[in-house]
Amino acid sequence: MGVIRPVEVRYGVRAVLWVWLMGCACTSQAFVPEAAWIESLERFEREVDARVEVPQVEQSRYAELLARELGASSVWLDQTQFVVLIDRSPSVQIAVVLLGQSLGWRWLGATRTSTGRPGSFEHFITPVGVFEHNLDNPDFRAEGTYNSLHIRGYGLRGMRVFDLGWVAAERGWGRGGVSLMRLQMHATDPDVLEPRLGRAASKGCIRIPAKLNIFIDRYGLLDEAYFEALVQGKKMWVLREDREPTPWPGRYVVVVDSQTTERPDWAALPSPQPRNIEPR
Repeated sequence: MGVIRPVEVRYGVRAVLWVWLMGCACTSQAFVPEAAWIESLERFEREVDARVEVPQVEQSRYAELLARELGASSVWLDQTQFVVLIDRSPSVQIAVVLLGQSLGWRWLGATRTSTGRPGSFEHFITPVGVFEHNLDNPDFRAEGTYNSLHIRGYGLRGMRVFDLGWVAAERGWGRGGVSLMRLQMHATDPDVLEPRLGRAASKGCIRIPAKLNIFIDRYGLLDEAYFEALVQGKKMWVLREDREPTPWPGRYVVVVDSQTTERPDWAALPSPQPRNIEPR
């Protein structure tokens, strides 16, 4: 699979329009050794389920959306790192793991996700934007307890909750408007809600499969800030004892909306349909 390279074209006085091209695989060797890349691909395919096989032309489109969102937030990544990209479009609902930098990205893989479903009280529409995973909002781990609906909202005990802090988001109930919500990325109930991934179903947070949660956690894909704290002598209790840190940790979760109006074949939902239980 080739590297997805941006070509910068100036538009107006300050805006930057990104045009993305598919480059040859050898180009990516400038920032990701090929052997390490192949190992990462094999690990993802072996360890992560609920995968979505996204066509290459759509991969290029998502790379463009990623670049535009980073540019809109004035974020330029000059070091190779992992990024998690979320498409909140109700017709798609995928989480994508990419490795690279602003000069080019390699597509590791995609899974189903669930973002905010409007229409119920205290349900927010997951906001688009670039969200930094840092120590301002420390992560924690799920206790695995049930709520009143017998749902384990954060998943099994020990699952990591990636806390992205308080963000402004559109209310999906009443008269709408904007309020603050706590944006988190986390696993969910493995028996009831994980089978529903691929649908907008949460109160605004980002639900991901348990195995993707473990993959991001074990290899520290978003732990650049946490690893820097370790070097400074700080204790980071939330990090796994059996972690195998990637050489390219990142710190960004980027949410986009592809505005896809009809569900594409490659994002088809699994069957049979899981039972409809109100999320929490």
